[in-house]
Amino acid sequence: MLDGWAAQQSARNLSSSTIDKRRSIAIRFRAFADSYPWSWSATVVDEFFLELRALKGASHSTVLGYQNALRMFLEYLVDPAYGWGEQCWARFGDHPAQVFHEWNTARHSQEASGQPGKRPYTRDELQDLFDCADDRVLRIRRSGSKGWIPAFRIATIMKAAYAWGLRRNEVRQLDLVDLASNPRARHFGEVGIVYVRFGKAMRGSPPKRRAVLTLPEFGWIVECMRQWTDDVRPLLAPPGSTALWPSERSSMLTADSLSRAFAEVRHEAGLHDDLDFHSLRRSYVTHLVEDGYDAFFIQQQVGHEHASTTSIYTGLSPDYRARVVDDAITRMAAQLTTAQPKPEES
Repeated sequence: MLDGWAAQQSARNLSSSTIDKRRSIAIRFRAFADSYPWSWSATVVDEFFLELRALKGASHSTVLGYQNALRMFLEYLVDPAYGWGEQCWARFGDHPAQVFHEWNTARHSQEASGQPGKRPYTRDELQDLFDCADDRVLRIRRSGSKGWIPAFRIATIMKAAYAWGLRRNEVRQLDLVDLASNPRARHFGEVGIVYVRFGKAMRGSPPKRRAVLTLPEFGWIVECMRQWTDDVRPLLAPPGSTALWPSERSSMLTADSLSRAFAEVRHEAGLHDDLDFHSLRRSYVTHLVEDGYDAFFIQQQVGHEHASTTSIYTGLSPDYRARVVDDAITRMAAQLTTAQPKPEES
């Protein structure tokens, strides 16, 4: 059953990592139920997810992912085209049934299922975060430890994620060849364009690719990247490595290592846990809106399929909203002034 389901997903061009993750969820549920799919019941579903939420503290999005995977597995099993119902009835006198229904599974409570506390950094918070990351590099280097190189790496990754609005895995999987010059903005050197090859994939599709332009507001990233690629990265990269952020133990920095290193900097900077790595991307979107960039251009830069997704990321600051109101009042006052008739000359 699992092999057949994997083949079905492969035919839909899903990645092997997605297929393996879904397979492991089905195996985990089978172990909990202590029975095979033709014997699963709605009662077991309730018990499994009660334990997942109450005892293990799983998030809403994790529960959704588990339930969607198991629902799709059973949809495959009950599809007459694959013949599993007939085989199970002939062998065991029972057959699989769909036990994941609307009334016993979680729903998307809003367009984005992220936690409500998630938000962009303010510009001051970003400055504090980056200053803290830079201070750590200097402090560790002065102590004589080689740990300053990984500290420099995380400081530069954070700045790159913000400067180009990248997701964690997008920035983590960059190669040296993904950095290129922009013929229309040669002053950005070799980082005028960043080619993202591992963008978030739609269901059933390979990773999305896009090109992200370096913008004038983020010109400071040029010197940051030059220092990393020319001065620091060669001290860490193994021979033949093309990864932009090589690891001490492997060719590429892992997602968990990146998250842990980021959390250390955030904690040292005294920032709230809700300001996660993805908040760097939220900040990029928000600050481009505040700086007056076209909404469709922003959508293309961050690789969103729909404009509504980009709008969810936007958390405009109170200063910006106050400035918008002041500008509107100024325009209205100017219109009233020009509309008033001039006094007749005597």
